[in-house]
Amino acid sequence: MSHGSSLDIIERKLNDGDRPKDSAEGSSRSGGDHQQQQLIPQPAPLSRYESQKRRDWNTFGQYLKNQRPPVSLSQCNCNHVLDFLRYLDQFGKTKVHLHGCVFFGQPDPPAPCTCPLRQAWGSLDALIGRLRAAYEEHGGSPETNPFGNGAIRVFLREVRECQAKARGIPYKKKKKKKNQIKPREDAKPSMQPA
Repeated sequence: MSHGSSLDIIERKLNDGDRPKDSAEGSSRSGGDHQQQQLIPQPAPLSRYESQKRRDWNTFGQYLKNQRPPVSLSQCNCNHVLDFLRYLDQFGKTKVHLHGCVFFGQPDPPAPCTCPLRQAWGSLDALIGRLRAAYEEHGGSPETNPFGNGAIRVFLREVRECQAKARGIPYKKKKKKKNQIKPREDAKPSMQPA
């Protein structure tokens, strides 16, 4: 599942009606402007991650502007972030079976059901990581970063556990490999007389 496609749809919905109509939009420009643009060096294209981070940041900013009353980034706290994550669920593509569903806990249900589609835990986790980085890149302090708040981590853990139970697929924490030093076989202990 591509998280970017959901946010692209959300970004378009959030921006509908906010962009002023430019009467010159689509009109041709004079040749002199085109020549001048070629002389200006173009910045290197952004990586996929950087592009997604910018798109996510803009989408979150638009979400805050659309709140009634609008919320500035300086007023934003973890509750706004949690509301944003819940808002995103309506655009999700991951089937999450409810407790009363006959397919609850089955990884591959044999038939369709009416359970809701939600944002997948992995998509939300990646989104929070990008927004957390973007917040600090835009001058926010790590100590006041609403995306790094403990409440966000708790929310993500609950979503992960809920989705794992609903799908019947437990998430197993990956164990860290320890660097074990093995003795070399060709090394022989030296026998020195005392």
